[in-house]
Amino acid sequence: MKIDRLLSIVILLMNRPLVQAKDLAEMFEVSVRTIYRDIDSINGAGIPVVTYQGSNGGIGLMEGYRLDRNVLTERELADIFTALQSVSSYGGRRHNLLMEKISSVIPPSKSQAFRTKTTQLIVDFSPWGLQGLLEERLSLLKEALEESIAVAFDYVDADGGVSHRSVEPYTLVHKGAGWYLYGYCTERQDFRLFKLQRMKALVKETRSYERLDIPLKDLPWTEGWKETLHTQAIVLHFSAEGRHLAEDYFDSEELEPAGDGGYTVKVAYAENNWLYGFLLSFGTVVEVMEPEPIRRKLAGLAAEIAAKYKDCL
Repeated sequence: MKIDRLLSIVILLMNRPLVQAKDLAEMFEVSVRTIYRDIDSINGAGIPVVTYQGSNGGIGLMEGYRLDRNVLTERELADIFTALQSVSSYGGRRHNLLMEKISSVIPPSKSQAFRTKTTQLIVDFSPWGLQGLLEERLSLLKEALEESIAVAFDYVDADGGVSHRSVEPYTLVHKGAGWYLYGYCTERQDFRLFKLQRMKALVKETRSYERLDIPLKDLPWTEGWKETLHTQAIVLHFSAEGRHLAEDYFDSEELEPAGDGGYTVKVAYAENNWLYGFLLSFGTVVEVMEPEPIRRKLAGLAAEIAAKYKDCL
């Protein structure tokens, strides 16, 4: 929309001494002529835009022009800026422009202190390596959320089963190490949580929906899954060779030094496929001491794995 473009141009000009018209045209995917018309509109609204001619020229705001910064404190602005940085790899141009807006209200005399505050803590939700498919899914789901359009996909569950789903998306959730979609599944006639990495052939449908007001206290990514009813105590022993892994995954207060130079860890987890995959990921440096049923289950899984490679032994 034009009004969004005009506001974004003003914010960019607040943070940069001069900007070339062609750079603005490329950024907003319009013509240079359109940019100059936008500049006229901005000037007509009472915002002082100055155009400088020549090889070192460009478009800029009259020196000293600032947005009103009385609504939020600098600490609050720094906190918002830090949060935006955490999701900027998935937010696209909108998040970057919002960070520009925040920076524009900080006086030049305090800009260095502001940069210091916003670099004291950096949280990056993007995983290591190439994440092209994940970014494409996030982008498509964001569009569907904004447009209130249902999506369809094939979903692979934890046991490998595949089902086709039509879902009315409500919320994108980053929990633990993964991204999830919370939405109303028409096949199950209920709300469900879907892991993005388990989605295949994701598309937007033509069907729109009316979003319901769902209470936050009932959402499934809260800590309810850790209730005693759903978990059991597990005792792990890490060998001396696995000390670094124990220290990576568990809090120092959970680690009890063992006589062999390793650690004993007492934790509570729900018994499911995730748990067995998690335990097997430690290889030979961890042993489940208790409970016995989980020991036997792991022994059976290890035997099945060994059988697949018996020709290599």
